Amino acid sequence: MALKLDALPGRAIIYEVGPRDGLQNESCTVATDEKVKLIESLAETGLPAIEMTSFVSPKWIPTLADGPEVARRVRRRPGVRYSALVPNRQGLDAALAAGMEEIAVFMSASETHNRRNVNKTIAQTLAAFEELVPAARAKGAAVRAYVSTVYGCPYEGEVDPKKARAIAKRLLELGCFQISLGDTVGVANPSQVERTLALMLEEIPADAIGMHFHDTRGTALANVLVGLSLGISTIDAAAGGLGGCPYAPGAAGNLATEDVVYMLDGMGIETGVDLDKLVDVSAATQRVIGREFPSKVLRATLAVRARARREASH
Repeated sequence: MALKLDALPGRAIIYEVGPRDGLQNESCTVATDEKVKLIESLAETGLPAIEMTSFVSPKWIPTLADGPEVARRVRRRPGVRYSALVPNRQGLDAALAAGMEEIAVFMSASETHNRRNVNKTIAQTLAAFEELVPAARAKGAAVRAYVSTVYGCPYEGEVDPKKARAIAKRLLELGCFQISLGDTVGVANPSQVERTLALMLEEIPADAIGMHFHDTRGTALANVLVGLSLGISTIDAAAGGLGGCPYAPGAAGNLATEDVVYMLDGMGIETGVDLDKLVDVSAATQRVIGREFPSKVLRATLAVRARARREASH
């Protein structure tokens, strides 16, 4: 595998998923006021796209039961795309009523994970989306799609990338503008990512692909670099490294937004994100959640700031 570092895109789009994919997997309940503050603060960092909540039944995701209220209360910043996850027509109607102009649908590339996650087969899920996606588009909403377990399933093991590609192509045919390819349990390695994404790119445009890596085994940044070298420039990430998957045993958090922004900034790839402001947001959220986040850049920056304060006080 030879990375084409001289052909990297000049700009990358960071798709922030912390307020939804991150908070839905926290054991503590975050107050609605804090969620609204988090989303508005993230928008102020320059992030261009934020997935802020879910319109899934509180029975399944109780930590996001206040999704409709959060969506209504967040002050939209011009130029920022806001999205919400929806599972069905009821969720779509609620999202539209709350003012959402972009939604996300989700499914898996492996049958077992799809059944565990949405209680349907892959075929049944696609059939449901044949109605849901066009209905959203007819109401003027853009639709993004997540395909989980692309690189491996916690129940079935290795997943055939051609099967994942067929699902992605069908979702694009239905009207989704982009497919976020998920490494749900964080098993992907750079060589596998190169093979899988190259296969995808044979039939899917680069701008219709998003990268969604979990950092369970510490390979997320390396995997992103491979995708960038292939011309894919949309990267899902979560502030502080929040997130995971309740249906995937052992799955760690998403790639930390700070970590990927730091890497891209250093490589001269524009993101439009103010890293210092982003660290401030994650540090504040860390205090709300009550645990240390896994982001390497967050930890390092806070340590440097603490040392500077100590030295200034002497």
